[in-house]
Amino acid sequence: MAIINYVTQIQFDFGASSLLQAECDRLGIRHPMVVTDAGVRAAGIVDQVLKHLRDPNVTIYDQTPPNPNETAVRQAANQYRKGGFDGIIAIGGGSSIDLAKGVAICGTHEGPLRNFAVVEGGAERITAATAQIIAIPTTAGTGSEVGRGAILILEDGRKVGLLSPYLVPKSAICDPELTLSLPALMTAATGMDAIAHCLETFMSAAFNPPADGIALDGLRRGWLNIERATRNPDDREARMNMMSASMQGALAFQKGLGCVHSLSHSLGGIDPRLHHGTLNKIFLPVVIEFNSDCDSMRQEHKLDRIAQTMQLKGPEEIGRAIQEMSDRLNLPKGLTELGVKRELFPQIIKGALADHTHKTNPRIASEEDYYWMLEQSL
Repeated sequence: MAIINYVTQIQFDFGASSLLQAECDRLGIRHPMVVTDAGVRAAGIVDQVLKHLRDPNVTIYDQTPPNPNETAVRQAANQYRKGGFDGIIAIGGGSSIDLAKGVAICGTHEGPLRNFAVVEGGAERITAATAQIIAIPTTAGTGSEVGRGAILILEDGRKVGLLSPYLVPKSAICDPELTLSLPALMTAATGMDAIAHCLETFMSAAFNPPADGIALDGLRRGWLNIERATRNPDDREARMNMMSASMQGALAFQKGLGCVHSLSHSLGGIDPRLHHGTLNKIFLPVVIEFNSDCDSMRQEHKLDRIAQTMQLKGPEEIGRAIQEMSDRLNLPKGLTELGVKRELFPQIIKGALADHTHKTNPRIASEEDYYWMLEQSL
């Protein structure tokens, strides 16, 4: 049985952040708490957004780490409980929005964060009591503003997914204006994250034709604009298309992801300093090669359709094109450049096999398959 559900209200345009107060009023949020990170706040983006509230003097939690973890969730959730807030405004990249989702759960539910992880059977424990979120992305990468999940690192080091329809932000305000100051390397890394979402969800064997259409269109926008946005940060058309690709990738990946993400989730939990989008870029070519030998991929000519969308001559060019694009964007070539050693392979593979995205890859990977993917990604 296919479940196809798109329920988020999205405000998308340059200057859309001016609608923040209207969205608070629509949702009945009168006393919001803001979740962001120190960098976004220091850049003045938080003030730029909050000036649109009738009362911009709101409580702000700005200690979101690059890879959000349980410690930060607990700190912010305690602040949420003590403040008597009735909603959350998340301003930032995927880390801040995912942290806000953790706060939305832990600020309204009892128990440790692991109780709500998918791998612990936690989806059914997330209830309608979950705090409302208004998500305002400042990067074009994760698309968490329209997603039903959050990726968080538990106290035991596992990087896990929390999934529930109650986690979908009640409002997504996508304002490409907020991404114009994003540095080139971050534009490239987050943009490759969006492209990975579009590619991997399209490859998934689950039946969801609307998601496939959204993913291919998002891939087209991302692939044709990532270099423009990286090289010319003030290119408004490129920034708009990258934010759309990010949003579309997350709308589509409700269908499911795969080995790219099972590997990057696992490795990102082991070493939280590693950027998720960069890891996705590194794993993409080898996972595409692994998936090519798959009935569902061949029957629906998926690699041909991907190549056509990327304006390539044929499927054999996809992996090489991704690597060449990565080189032009000055992103790391492989895991060795990130300091990842073979000694970590068993731990990475153990985490990948347990990750919720492992099961939705079109071709189920074995321990040996993952070892081969890691070896090829060095």
